[in-house]
Amino acid sequence: MVLTFSNARAEVLRRVALAHPSTESVPLESAAGRVLAETIHADRDYPPFPRATRDGFAVRAADVPNELEVIGEVRAGSEFGGRVGVGQCVSIMTGAPVPEGADSVVMVEYTRESGAARVTIERGISPGENIVPRGTESAAGSPVLHAGSRIGFPEIAMLASVGRADVTVHRRPKVAIVPTGDEIVELDRTPSSCQIRNSNSYSLRAQVARAGGEPWALPIAPDEIGRLREIIEQGLTADLLLLSGGVSMGKFDLVEQVLTGLGAEIFFDGVEIQPGRPLVFGRCRNAWFLGLPGNPLSTMVCFELFARPAIARLSGAEPQEAVFPRARLRAPVRVKAGLTRFLPATLTSEGVELVGWHGSGDVAALVRANCFIVVPPDTPEMNVGEWIGVLPLDR
Repeated sequence: MVLTFSNARAEVLRRVALAHPSTESVPLESAAGRVLAETIHADRDYPPFPRATRDGFAVRAADVPNELEVIGEVRAGSEFGGRVGVGQCVSIMTGAPVPEGADSVVMVEYTRESGAARVTIERGISPGENIVPRGTESAAGSPVLHAGSRIGFPEIAMLASVGRADVTVHRRPKVAIVPTGDEIVELDRTPSSCQIRNSNSYSLRAQVARAGGEPWALPIAPDEIGRLREIIEQGLTADLLLLSGGVSMGKFDLVEQVLTGLGAEIFFDGVEIQPGRPLVFGRCRNAWFLGLPGNPLSTMVCFELFARPAIARLSGAEPQEAVFPRARLRAPVRVKAGLTRFLPATLTSEGVELVGWHGSGDVAALVRANCFIVVPPDTPEMNVGEWIGVLPLDR
């Protein structure tokens, strides 16, 4: 069954959403890139005191502008033990707790010394100005991070702020990678004139790791049913099996035949996109699998469109919507109608344009590109200045 791009992606997400990833506890320093399996709550109010946002003087708004008595100083990490009364103020630094009695902070730029322990405030101020009230960022017991959130550096900072040295995360899904084809040789071999080196296994490992999975590279599977079956059976012990090549309609494209013989349920075996039309998605022996086209650009594009959101699901995260930011074309685009096309391009502040490329085996073109433009199936011609969707390359 051949599906449109949007229907195929929705089918992958609908099916893989049934997964229930297991969890583990990891130290905070190892949590970056992982997906939270618990909701994190504030252990106290944040800020835990009314916090000054400027260097200056803590005052009563009703007392200024005026000359005030300076009764002390408070820095970040300390507190003032007294109370600000009528006609008084306290010198205060950014981040310090505002003393009792004061209701605002006047920036030092609007003040001048006017004698020993005296300061003239040269402008009026509103109550609450330059102060973050206690608990306005997060109240004690309130959720600050939700289960399913991917942990980046802001989340690391929040976890550290609430004192979490360890955190419960979803286990990384194990993703088996199987390149197929007699034309593929390993890097330590000199390819013949009709062979190519095994680039897909290495690029997929990098993509899997960037997506939050644990890559597991298996041997090259030849175009021979017996050995291909052995390697696929090994790959089906992972959470997700990615195969590259062997999914077209040729005499030696055997992947779908082997999977069917192993009892696989195939949900679709083609998508109306370019590159990447021959794409197989299904489930077998408690593992999901994606049979990706073998040409490198097709493999990489299909990974980003289908494998990445599947890995997000298996990681316990909600995958991002397939929404493509838009840019203006710097050169016209002319293609045949009928397929959603993802074509290598360069995006700059001036717009986006195609790179010169020679089909989905042209890795050099992808090195020159930093994105794909997304051409809708019903819009085969687009002119300079028109807006077009862009799929950034996640390097």
